[in-house]
Amino acid sequence: MTDQEANNETTSNAPLFRLQKLYVKDLSFENPNSPGVFFVKDSEPKVDLNLGLKNRKLDDDHWEVKLVITAKITDTKNDKTLFILEIEHAGAFMLKNIPEEHVEMVLGVDCPTMMFPFTRQVVSQASVDGGFMPFLMEPVNFLALYENNKKKKESEQKEKQN
Repeated sequence: MTDQEANNETTSNAPLFRLQKLYVKDLSFENPNSPGVFFVKDSEPKVDLNLGLKNRKLDDDHWEVKLVITAKITDTKNDKTLFILEIEHAGAFMLKNIPEEHVEMVLGVDCPTMMFPFTRQVVSQASVDGGFMPFLMEPVNFLALYENNKKKKESEQKEKQN
């Protein structure tokens, strides 16, 4: 076996993780109290944000990962809704030769961490296009969310066993 053949064999089994495509699956922006909300002085916005993560296997080497976000922004002074934004922002990822025990973490941490800045930009632009200041979501620590969710599942399994 030549060095070139050995090198090709080694790299053909090397783990590959790659973002193939980002896309918006669903986007909704509601501005139910316009134009009145634009003329309220000294409004004090309150944000109610829900973030979810879903994934599904597309084929042997590809997965779809979706960030599902709902944000409802209300004015605490008059309890009127300023806007409601819902988005399903997805990415198609190639995961090849990733050990099975690492796939869950790659899908739950690495993929959404890579996607989030782009999701944040889409959300910000939608709020601007809706007539508001940019809505900038705070950064998300997907590793902490993943670990907390894993601990919660483990404790639920222990309770079921007892």
